[in-house]
Amino acid sequence: MTMIFPEGFQFGTATASYQIEGGATEGGRAPSIWDTFSHTPGKTVNGDTGDVACDSYHLWDSYHLWHKDIDLLADLGVDSYRLSVAMPRVMPTEDGPVNEEGLDYYERVVDALLAKGIKPTVTLYHWDLPQYLGDKNGWLNRDTAYKLADYAKVVAHRLGDRIETYTTLNEPWCSSYLSYGATEHAPGLGLGPGAFPAVHHLNLAHGLMAQAVRSEVGAKSQLSVTLNLQFNRGDADAVHRLDLIGNRVWLDPMLRGYYPNELFAITKGICDWEFVKDGDLEQIHQPLDVLGINYYSSGLVAMSDRPQFPQSTAASTAPGASDVDWLPTPGEHTDMGWNIDPKGLYDLLMRVHNNYPEIPLMITENGIAVEGGDRVVIEADGTKAVHDPKRIAYLKRHFEAALKAIEDGVDLRGYFVWSMLDNFEWAFGYTKRFGIVYTDYETEERIPKDSFKWYKRLIAEHAIPQEQR
Repeated sequence: MTMIFPEGFQFGTATASYQIEGGATEGGRAPSIWDTFSHTPGKTVNGDTGDVACDSYHLWDSYHLWHKDIDLLADLGVDSYRLSVAMPRVMPTEDGPVNEEGLDYYERVVDALLAKGIKPTVTLYHWDLPQYLGDKNGWLNRDTAYKLADYAKVVAHRLGDRIETYTTLNEPWCSSYLSYGATEHAPGLGLGPGAFPAVHHLNLAHGLMAQAVRSEVGAKSQLSVTLNLQFNRGDADAVHRLDLIGNRVWLDPMLRGYYPNELFAITKGICDWEFVKDGDLEQIHQPLDVLGINYYSSGLVAMSDRPQFPQSTAASTAPGASDVDWLPTPGEHTDMGWNIDPKGLYDLLMRVHNNYPEIPLMITENGIAVEGGDRVVIEADGTKAVHDPKRIAYLKRHFEAALKAIEDGVDLRGYFVWSMLDNFEWAFGYTKRFGIVYTDYETEERIPKDSFKWYKRLIAEHAIPQEQR
């Protein structure tokens, strides 16, 4: 049976600034919290940093690989390419002038994409907060939200309505809970419940950034936010608790203009929420054109016998849920240790659609780092290839889940495969490869994988290939 996507469905692929750009000390760029974190011994695998990454800062600005990378995207046939802008490259000092050289770079990238008929989707914040804001407590500091709004206005003023969609934040769950609650992401403070101010200030930044973008482009570009919503199975109480802390803490203020009272109830004694000021929720609740959802895996959870100690500051990826156990998930897992659960994507899309039917959805990230890694082989004709059947199988099953959700009534507008290129995978450094294009980090050569060819066929046929040719 041929599974066909609706007319106008948008196919894309994605990357992020710190993961691909390199040029960390060039072009007027200032350090980010990820520069500091990755240069701190023991924070990343093998001490890897994003200093060079895929070297896109240089290669997109040189004739040879500008042509190569843009032509790869054009050959793939994507409707849109999701990239992020690095605030440290645009606003390298807190109170100094805007770095025109940084804006020029992103403008050239945008114009190159448009020249090939590829619509740019721009994420304004993908975790690379300037270190000068990190030095002032980063997202624990309310003022950071206003600094991000100033930055968003600068970018929207320069790039204007050439951008198909402006996305305010990428995965604030990670840039609060993993970054301030736990120690896995920059700045890695391990504050446990002390991450909740960061949660609120990211929500506030979203609202302020949305208003800043609208003030520059009006309704000429779409406006979105991207959330890595949590989908868990298991004990109902544990699932509900994590839904409040991981999902509704973003969805309700952004889409409805309030924090759920149950959230306050389950965090009583560990968070007083006094950092929520009068008028904040009105600022956060801004009209959006689409909600981005990043999905990779699901969880299995149960309530434990541990009490929630109000005085505890132990690191946790779910502050306020220290009495929840994460159980081993059955079945096949990726190289990240994440379970492969396409039905979880379907169930999550249905859940969001049923509870927030007014907002169209977009899958803004989905992909896999294959267990055992990707290997370059030399074919009989002397060409290089990367055979990644597990990635193809993963993508096929998840595209099928997305299409089933569409058939069952979800207003799903598009799907961005993560990632276009193998790149710097945060604390995992260069040990995990998500790309549909292989990156040789020694030579910066790009080699399209079999999954690239499979996705190219899917896009061309507007349907899920049912067998490999």
